[in-house]
Amino acid sequence: MEVKRLFDLIPYQISTYDKDVCLAKKENGQWKTFSSRDLKRIVDNLSLAFLSGGIKSKDKVAIISNNCPEWNFVDLALQQIGAVSVPMYPTITSEDYDYIFNHAEVKMIFVGDQEIYDKASKVAGDRRILSFEKLEGVDFWEDFLKTGEGGDLQELENSKNAVQESDLFTIIYTSGTTGRPKGVMLKHSNVMSNMVAIEKIWTIPPGTSRVISFLPLCHIYERAASFAYLFAGYSVYYAESLETLGENIKEVKPHMFNTVPRLLEKIYDKIVAKGYELTGIKKKLFFWALELGHKYDPNVDLGGWYNWQLKMANKIIFSKWREALGGEIQQINSGASALQPRLLRVFWAAEIKICEGYGLTETSPVITASICTHEDMRIGYVGKVIEGVEVKIAEDGEILAKGPNIMMGYYKEPEMTAEVIKDGWFHTGDIGVLDGEYLKITDRKKEMFKTSGGKYIAPQVMENKFKESALIEQLMVVGENRKFPSAIIVPSFEGLRDYCKHKGIAYSNDSEMIEKPEILEKFQREIDGLNKYFGKWEQIKKFKLLPNVWQVDSGELTPTMKLKRKVIKEKYQKEIEDLYAA
Repeated sequence: MEVKRLFDLIPYQISTYDKDVCLAKKENGQWKTFSSRDLKRIVDNLSLAFLSGGIKSKDKVAIISNNCPEWNFVDLALQQIGAVSVPMYPTITSEDYDYIFNHAEVKMIFVGDQEIYDKASKVAGDRRILSFEKLEGVDFWEDFLKTGEGGDLQELENSKNAVQESDLFTIIYTSGTTGRPKGVMLKHSNVMSNMVAIEKIWTIPPGTSRVISFLPLCHIYERAASFAYLFAGYSVYYAESLETLGENIKEVKPHMFNTVPRLLEKIYDKIVAKGYELTGIKKKLFFWALELGHKYDPNVDLGGWYNWQLKMANKIIFSKWREALGGEIQQINSGASALQPRLLRVFWAAEIKICEGYGLTETSPVITASICTHEDMRIGYVGKVIEGVEVKIAEDGEILAKGPNIMMGYYKEPEMTAEVIKDGWFHTGDIGVLDGEYLKITDRKKEMFKTSGGKYIAPQVMENKFKESALIEQLMVVGENRKFPSAIIVPSFEGLRDYCKHKGIAYSNDSEMIEKPEILEKFQREIDGLNKYFGKWEQIKKFKLLPNVWQVDSGELTPTMKLKRKVIKEKYQKEIEDLYAA
């Protein structure tokens, strides 16, 4: 059957795969599963409940919840009646909710749990709120679902038939590194085109594969993937939380999942920390394998002796890494920010294929993606331009994209839309280079700055490199219009404790430790060792260690874990000024 609108994926999956497990979640210690036919029944009844409840075409409904099948049910049910979903991060503030509820003219709100309800209800006004969990005094979504049972199926068919592929189906408010978030309007065909292109290059077989989902569905990255999973007939298991992710992965034994670099960095750092705890021959073997991994390149044959050693390393050391990921992983997709090349090398060496992609909410989201084969993988690049999309590099180095995946525009913001879409080309704000079909990202256009000597600094490239240190959790390069670049650094306190234990240094507390001369000297050695990768004008001359981790809740990070540079600069203005004091 022809799939033109995203909700067409439901009958398509039934006719093509008819899955026993389409979606699954952990409930009371057991995996509760929903088949393809369960999905259709629930979504149809929910659509009818919306119609009988007064929600009509073009009305806006907010979804604020962690990942669960109910999220998908509401999303797809709204699509079938031409209503518009407004997904929101559970982690943002009541003030953000208030702004989006009003700006998007939200009519109804779905929340996941008590904590989200408490935040949303403060600013919901007279909007109806329903919850995916049973909460006292709050309408339960299953009771609402029942109001659609036995409804007029012909009315539903009429509603579905009225929806066109060119119709708006969602408004996604970008996380906003500066100012208020903007509402990105996406139509069915935006995501459909992206979904078809991506599904074609995935290397795991359709129909029989399992994926685990833990990145937020409210972000376009995991949202678009959820539709591609439906299209490919994958069984989707939602992790309970990031805290239980390791356990859930071992239970599900996924063939694929999506992630962000920060999570892979944390996994790698934990693995290395465990390596330091080993003794004798086990420790030597661990770091021998790690050193082999750091030299690996999927495109290059490093010779018989290296290949034999790597084979042994995979049997002795790396096999345990694969077991920790369920033992059946075939592909991991990384996006949202840059991934350290050394991590790609070592994971590929361990036969764990991680593939980078690139895109934005405004591009639905994928512009480029890596194909998970040794022949196609290029370390340091974010893959090839996907089918149907065009990319060119502007004179100033900015990446421009054109194609069916480009957004309709920003909701109620025609001037802002005109600033980023010119002659059909979307201006990404990222700087990069094209090498044939492969794209390399070098920095964010707005984040590059000049020193007082007129030298350009690309902070993202530097920050990514310095975070290779096991002692550095977060780092921001500063120095615009100054004589030299400096850095404010949040240490990896777990890594710092391991270092102190290894060196026999008594550990008091985080705030005291970062002031100790021997710790500052260690960080200086770390900085000096990584400075060598940069030109003299780029090298970090001074740094300041900070005692508090930057978080979404405290305002330094966006929900997608990007640095809010303006906020951080304002918050640590004194510390930055001290770095440049005479």
